[in-house]
Amino acid sequence: MMFIKAFAVGGIICVIGQILMDKTKLTPARILVLFVVSGVVLGAFGVFEPLKEFAGSGATVPIVGFGGALAQGTREAINTDGWMGILTGPLSAGAGGITIVLIAALIIALISKPRSK
Repeated sequence: MMFIKAFAVGGIICVIGQILMDKTKLTPARILVLFVVSGVVLGAFGVFEPLKEFAGSGATVPIVGFGGALAQGTREAINTDGWMGILTGPLSAGAGGITIVLIAALIIALISKPRSK
């Protein structure tokens, strides 16, 4: 049953992104930013955590999950470090994902053969 929930929620997120690409003049980069910000807003209002418990990877794997992780990291850092946590929380919460993306990009850049158009 968990797979169905994850598929449904992840699919709904993807459908929203596809509708935004098809029906608006938003670029993919702006839609990406919109999803990250929506994850932060959902996390700030405490909505993302129940969604994550309900859908599991269906909510955390899409880019909305990155925004939710940033909000959660910020909230935890504020509780431990005070207002300085606003600056340090998102960095520590997103460091693992950002590091994996940078390493993957480096490996792909090293093994691929880029061509100019």
